[in-house]
Amino acid sequence: MTPELEVLIENLITYGIVFIIVIGILVYYIKGKKKSSKVVEEKINKAREMGFYEPVSLHPVVDHDICIGSGACIAACPEKDILGIVNGKATTINASRCVGHGACFHACPVEAITLVMGTEKRGVELPHVTPKYETNVEGIYIAGELGGMGLIKNAVEQGKQAVQNIHDSFGKQKNNCDYDIFIIGSGPAGIAGTLMAAKLEMKYRACDQDTIGGTVFSFPRSKIVMTNPMDIPLHGMIKLTETSKTELIELWQGILKKNNITINENEKVLSVKKQEEGFLIKTSKGEFTSRTVLLAIGRRGSPRKLGVKGENREKVSYRLLEPELIHNEKILVVGGGDSAVENAMMLADENNDVTLAYRSEAFKRIKPKNLERINQYSESGKISVRYSTNISEIKEDTVVLAGADGEEEIDNSLVYIFAGGELPNKFLADMGINISKKFGEAVLKHQK
Repeated sequence: MTPELEVLIENLITYGIVFIIVIGILVYYIKGKKKSSKVVEEKINKAREMGFYEPVSLHPVVDHDICIGSGACIAACPEKDILGIVNGKATTINASRCVGHGACFHACPVEAITLVMGTEKRGVELPHVTPKYETNVEGIYIAGELGGMGLIKNAVEQGKQAVQNIHDSFGKQKNNCDYDIFIIGSGPAGIAGTLMAAKLEMKYRACDQDTIGGTVFSFPRSKIVMTNPMDIPLHGMIKLTETSKTELIELWQGILKKNNITINENEKVLSVKKQEEGFLIKTSKGEFTSRTVLLAIGRRGSPRKLGVKGENREKVSYRLLEPELIHNEKILVVGGGDSAVENAMMLADENNDVTLAYRSEAFKRIKPKNLERINQYSESGKISVRYSTNISEIKEDTVVLAGADGEEEIDNSLVYIFAGGELPNKFLADMGINISKKFGEAVLKHQK
């Protein structure tokens, strides 16, 4: 055998080994991808069964013609199992649990993700708002939950940007109104907007019909609020991943106090009327004029009532502020969302006899951790969970429940109803603001 032939054979052997290794790696990689895809597909099937797959509000939509399956969107999402990879493409899993972070949108390296509001089947009612957060009524702006962005960080950003846009719109025009801006609501968007107005040295007035915190204030005291790092005007960057409601509100109150900023609590806005110059705002504390108005109120407006006999009794409430002060009561909690489940469990932890009534046959849109816990509470007998059950009547010392087997009257001393809230349509309509349903319309998309 010649030396040249020996070298050729050695090279062939080497190339053959390398080829086998490469093929082995590819086979291993493909099997791994298939296995991962199967896991995600199983999660999607489970999400469909439990009612988590269908989105209820803002959610990502992936263009599979563009997606390269990098997984950057999944890594960027702070929530678990909202997105996954199937056959090399990103797809939604538990879309109903998306809270609109938008992190996936910004992380995608090929701009394959669009943030969409509503679906073809399920519309979401939202006011008309321009990219600058102005409504169809010139001079009235909306930021935060009312505009579809309930996440704290997003609401803060919108509050800041809306006020900056208002400030920029003034130019050198003079105005004789009492204020440059009247801010209604003191949730994350309202607080950020108020701080921004102060930073820009605008004449402002801010108020809330309740207390500082908005929707966050109505969370149970021990509830953990998930948030992200956010830049607060006149304060700087706040880096939080988990905090309690109390700690977050105390932080906001501290920033307001440090900067001598007042938000008028327990001041309800009764009407907002457009005038030749600005707006006339009537509140429970007086009348004021303002060049512009920022609506930073929640979407719920007023709690949704059941319309059953006895619902006006004093023992009926639509929010729970201090569960740790309630003991040894016979309590009925109504609802099937996270608020109902979380409040029921906290009341049960305070040595109360708790019944949780839900009109559907199973919990469909609660967080996995809440589902796991409520099942444990039910199995242990700590909470009596009644599925496919409605209230027929609320009496002085009892409630009448209607289920598949007929009506049942049980002892009761307190009733908490968590049936969601109603969009403040009349309040908005009186101002002339147009409201429409979004059926799968893009809220945030990349400009091509």
